[in-house]
Amino acid sequence: MPKLEIEQFLCLSDNYGVLIHDPEAGVTAAIDAPDAKTILAQLEAKGWTLTHLFVTHHHGDHTGGNLALKEATGCTIYGPAAEAERIPGIDVEVTDGDVIRFGDFDVKVIETPGHTIGHIAYWIPDAKVAFVGDTLFALGAGRVFEGTAEVMWRSLQKLMRLPPDTEIYCGHEYTQANARFALTLEPDNLALVNRAKEVDLLRDQGKPTLPTRLDRELETNPFLRPNVTAIRAKLGMLYAPDWHVFAAIRERKNKS
Repeated sequence: MPKLEIEQFLCLSDNYGVLIHDPEAGVTAAIDAPDAKTILAQLEAKGWTLTHLFVTHHHGDHTGGNLALKEATGCTIYGPAAEAERIPGIDVEVTDGDVIRFGDFDVKVIETPGHTIGHIAYWIPDAKVAFVGDTLFALGAGRVFEGTAEVMWRSLQKLMRLPPDTEIYCGHEYTQANARFALTLEPDNLALVNRAKEVDLLRDQGKPTLPTRLDRELETNPFLRPNVTAIRAKLGMLYAPDWHVFAAIRERKNKS
């Protein structure tokens, strides 16, 4: 089985930059480009040369470093076809089901609209890892800016169907605030209570809470649990469709 090396680091205020590297093939990709200077410094520290840039969506805190990275490294920029006009320097437009060959790995494109209209995630089955941008967060989910709650819920369902042991890399360090909110909906979920304590400890030590794992999200993330009776009862929505419950959770978080 080929080995994929992954380096995660903070960019800007709360964004995460991620580099992935196939040492056998000598290729390196950045997942989004929040800040070119930080990413270039990480590349230099690791002795890696950037060959690919995988963009999840068009927001500036994910694409702000695109052109500088392309100029400095000559990397090929991949991004969602539905947002191509809004992604600086894009070379290759991808859509749902496309497969990008990255060294010895297949990178599968999953369209996850909602946060933005063309948002995509990148899943690497052989490495058991997915890069989900701002669609899914540890104990949270992205705001619905350009889609609808129903569209966003369908996107989350796609990610929920990935293998449970998939490591999930997200775009931001939002976990502590997300944990506090989750506890308002499921205060008796012991797995969530314990996880919130773990998150507080990590943040007190200045450590990241990411990556997370899909199985942990399925048992503790309220945005993936609109079918749970305790959450439905808290919201007074015992018999509503799942996506209606998700919409109510999202709206409640927006106001928290």
